[in-house]
Amino acid sequence: MSTERFLFVSADAALITDLAWQVHEEGHDVKYYIDAESDEEIGDGFVPKTEDWRGEVEWADVIIFDDIWVGSDIGTGELAQELREQGKAVVGGTPNTDRLEEDRGYAMDVLESEGVNTVEHHVFESFEAGIRHVEEHPAPYVIKPLGEVQNVKRLLYVGNEDDGSDVVDVLRAYEKAWGHRMKGFQLQRKVEGVEVAVCGFFDGEQFIDRVNFNFEHKKLFPGNIGPSTGEMGTSMFWAGKNELFEETLGKLEEWLAEEGYVGSIDLNCIVNETGIYPLEFTPRFGYPTIALQEESLDSGTGAFFAALARGENPSPEVHTGYQVGVRVVLPPFPFDDEKTYDENSRNAAVVFQSESREGIHLEDTKRVDGQWRAAGESGMPLVVTGKGETMHAAREQAYGRVDDVLIPNLYYRDDIGERWVDGDGDRLQAWGYLGPGN
Repeated sequence: MSTERFLFVSADAALITDLAWQVHEEGHDVKYYIDAESDEEIGDGFVPKTEDWRGEVEWADVIIFDDIWVGSDIGTGELAQELREQGKAVVGGTPNTDRLEEDRGYAMDVLESEGVNTVEHHVFESFEAGIRHVEEHPAPYVIKPLGEVQNVKRLLYVGNEDDGSDVVDVLRAYEKAWGHRMKGFQLQRKVEGVEVAVCGFFDGEQFIDRVNFNFEHKKLFPGNIGPSTGEMGTSMFWAGKNELFEETLGKLEEWLAEEGYVGSIDLNCIVNETGIYPLEFTPRFGYPTIALQEESLDSGTGAFFAALARGENPSPEVHTGYQVGVRVVLPPFPFDDEKTYDENSRNAAVVFQSESREGIHLEDTKRVDGQWRAAGESGMPLVVTGKGETMHAAREQAYGRVDDVLIPNLYYRDDIGERWVDGDGDRLQAWGYLGPGN
């Protein structure tokens, strides 16, 4: 195997540690930059670090960005575009693809311009205007904050009342508590169905042949209750370019080619018997989805991303069954409470009951004198994955591996993948969206 030199750039939070570690373990040369001072220890002892990523650009064969955010601003797409114009092989976005995540109204405009069906949606800059809209058009809505504050995941609210009265109450509460930071929000008409994300890998000109379909579990507690988190776990599988893909991301291929986008792009949708309704983009790696994708790539991870960055339309070998990933977290996740973190989680020892590290993926972790420890400030040390020919088998393997992990005060959801087993898979099949090969 030929080796490459990879530069991983984390401009805000250290989200890409596991991918850097995986590529390093495959024998490639790796340097990892973390901008956030609070996270700079993440990955210590696992991957080589650099304090000046720009000084390593000439050294690198491939440069990989982990997120679209630079602090509270948008910006890595601009950096990636600038580097590609210099002839570098880069996995990363563009200013316009960054905007797909930051500006939900713009994202819906792009979908509509490319012929993709969308759910009814409205963007508001004032709470008064949003409340008036709900009162004049009563229905259940989803509140999605815009801009920097959308990273506060618990602010996303899914309405339950047919007359929208709960949405009105929540908007009034947000105006009092968050009006100084929430400069705008989108109201989406709530649609019932199966929530599924369509994820494609784009090489600057076209999508690769294999498409990833994943199912997010964003609430903190089993049964999909409690506060929203970035993600508590994901189930997924790979397939070909079926109807779900062709009616969503497939229609964006020309637009993405004009942008020169390179990397993973995910479109979360609600699907029912009447249609496919896109909800939001993730124009970057998903977390912890990338750990599952690594686990299910049967060919080399480094070679895949190098070929993707160079526009070589790679054809990776992927696991043909199902995959499940479980995020293992510590107090006070998903909240910020420095005292609680200091008392319960900081530098917590990560212990394993066996020698195997199969399915163990890094998030906020470091290694000190051979001992794995929690790192950073977020309380997200590990993702544990499993795979199998059925979703049930993938769940069994993943949770068997979780049982091998010992960390004081750890917690996790124990129902990742159950929605598929309990009927989501059957519904998607009955509605005809998955097509052959699943």
